[in-house]
Amino acid sequence: MYKNRKENYPLYEVRELYSLRQLVDETAVMFAEKPAFKYKQDGKVVSVTYAEFKNEVDSLGTALCEIGYINSHIAIIGPNSYNWVRAYLSVLNSEGVVVPVDKDLSEEETEYIINTSDARVIFCDGKSVAKKINALEDKLPGVECIIYFEKPEVCDEKHRWIEDLMVMGRELVAGGDTRFTAIEPDNECLKELLFTSGTTGRAKGVMLTAGALVYNITRAQMLMKISDVCLSVLPYHHSYESTTGILTMMHNGMTICINESLRSVLPNFKLYKPTEVQLVPLFVEKIYRGIWDKAEETGKAKALRKMIKISDKLLKAGIDMRKVFFKTVLDTFGGELKAIICGGAPLKPDIVSFFDSIGITLINGYGITECGPLISINRPEFHNSESVGQLMPGMQLMIDEPNEDGEGEICVKGPNVMLGYYKNPEATAKAIVDGWFHTGDIGKVDENNFVFITGRIKNIIILKNGKNIYPEEIEEKLSRATPLIAEVLVRAMPGGPDGEKLLGAEIFPDADRASKMGVSDVQEEIKKAVSEYNASEPGHKIIKKIVFRDTEFEKTTSRKIKRNYEA
Repeated sequence: MYKNRKENYPLYEVRELYSLRQLVDETAVMFAEKPAFKYKQDGKVVSVTYAEFKNEVDSLGTALCEIGYINSHIAIIGPNSYNWVRAYLSVLNSEGVVVPVDKDLSEEETEYIINTSDARVIFCDGKSVAKKINALEDKLPGVECIIYFEKPEVCDEKHRWIEDLMVMGRELVAGGDTRFTAIEPDNECLKELLFTSGTTGRAKGVMLTAGALVYNITRAQMLMKISDVCLSVLPYHHSYESTTGILTMMHNGMTICINESLRSVLPNFKLYKPTEVQLVPLFVEKIYRGIWDKAEETGKAKALRKMIKISDKLLKAGIDMRKVFFKTVLDTFGGELKAIICGGAPLKPDIVSFFDSIGITLINGYGITECGPLISINRPEFHNSESVGQLMPGMQLMIDEPNEDGEGEICVKGPNVMLGYYKNPEATAKAIVDGWFHTGDIGKVDENNFVFITGRIKNIIILKNGKNIYPEEIEEKLSRATPLIAEVLVRAMPGGPDGEKLLGAEIFPDADRASKMGVSDVQEEIKKAVSEYNASEPGHKIIKKIVFRDTEFEKTTSRKIKRNYEA
């Protein structure tokens, strides 16, 4: 459970940061010739230094001044790309507000967010995204300008190509135009407007200040040390990747390698040889299963297990042979990977232990968009794999109305907490009470100040006997019970006496894994695993009904199962 290599140890020293303007200017001097970004273009890797990136940001920002949108709400929609980053930093350092929008949202959802956010300008990328925005144009009365990352068929004052703006901006900067670079940073005003993609309900606009982002950038590094090169995989419209994957990595002078698609992740590990990567647990689990599947297929699984035992014993004696013993596995990640930083859901302890055994530190954290996003993170040499880490320095945490086990709603205070929900005072008043932001998550804190997440308030199942059930807790245990469960959702189901509802599990089996394992009746094997789970649990947590499904659950764009069922 605990990895106490150094027990609890001092925070890492981190260079102070006072503004996002300083972030761009200072890194351009400190890391001038180091690549800030690498990405593929026409099959070749393009490299942009920190000094070059500052010039690009200043040029695009100056062009926005010239065309009259330096203090506007500006949306960015598209896949991860260098253009996305260039637009993002330009708007962050303007007098306006950046509105990152999920490219995979429906036309209806996109229309709602663009109009609700009061966006006057849209940066958009990709043929499908451009097609969607063009189709919605008449329904977006507030949008005055659309800037395309790919050259549009028609260019006019409303429909512009980003490269034309770059040419305009470079000429203005070369001529001494300082309208953009002279903007005085304001850390207290609204700077980023992010729309949550929760598993239920309509998206709310989270208002973050530049100060909240600056706080995240520096305090995260106090807990989690990062080094040289990162592979940027997760979508930029999420605060997890845009704040910690772009801004934080920039502050440390890292080279950010932009991954272009999920299919390219493993090839890009070998191409860019990252030292760190941010992922979600679902992706890590797939990698973990893939490693063991390949080991089983090649007949090397037994040898791998034996090597892990030997390596772990040697580590206890102070001898680290992991780079030698597990070279083949580590080469899959480019051979230089030191850490995988995870967020979004709990990690299975056996997966954390496996990666630690082969020489990759797997760190889990906890965040929420309303905190821009970080709340807590495990430390490389002091972590608990069942927790989501220790609180960010400078934050306060309170467990509201704890039960007999110390579990209650997690509430936090800190410089990173949102201003509120955009144009939604009612929701803001419910979320922030007496200065405390109510996360909606149920959890507890242990004697070592590790934070544990049990579930979500809105997902709690209240049984007839008054017992509260946190479905996420049971879902996690069932997933650990057998690798044959691909997805599971625990909920109250009809079927009990006198119309009473039963605690049930809706399960999507992993047919591919069953086939590889030689399991002929996957449902029967899953039932056995559920029975074993039931045998070790108190009566109110026993699964009394199982429903199997043939398809995956419907998910949000952040790959969380939508709990849009009738309870």
